[in-house]
Amino acid sequence: MRKPGIDPNNVQMTDVLCDFCHRQWTDDEPMIEGHHGSCLCGECLTVAYTEVILNARSTAPAEYKCPMCLEEAGDREALERAGEGGWQSPLHDDAVICKRCIELAARSLDKDRAWEWAAPRKGSPREI
Repeated sequence: MRKPGIDPNNVQMTDVLCDFCHRQWTDDEPMIEGHHGSCLCGECLTVAYTEVILNARSTAPAEYKCPMCLEEAGDREALERAGEGGWQSPLHDDAVICKRCIELAARSLDKDRAWEWAAPRKGSPREI
C-alpha cells in the first residue's frame, strides 16, 4: 500500500506501507510486495507465520481476498485449496493474507541475504 497523496512518479521507500500494520518501509524493516502494490512487513510476516504455520490457527474470515495474490474463496476452491486459512491483521480487518502467500513470503525473506529475517521455529525466541 502507498501513503495517500504521494507522487506516483516519485515513490520513496517511506511512501510504502505494510497493508497489515501500516508501518513504513525503512532500511531496517524487510518488506514483501504482492500484486498491485500490496505489502507485508517482516514483523507482520513473523506473526502471521507463527499463527497460521506453526500454530495451525487461522484468523481469516471464511470469505476473504488475499491482497498479496488477489485470490478469493472461489479462486482457492478452483485451485483445490478451498477453506484454506490465513491471517487477518488485528489492526485492519480488510487485511487478510492466505496461507500460501505466508509460506511464499517466508521462503523469500529467509533466502534474502540483505535481511536478517528468519522464519520462526517452534520453541524459538522469534516465535510469538
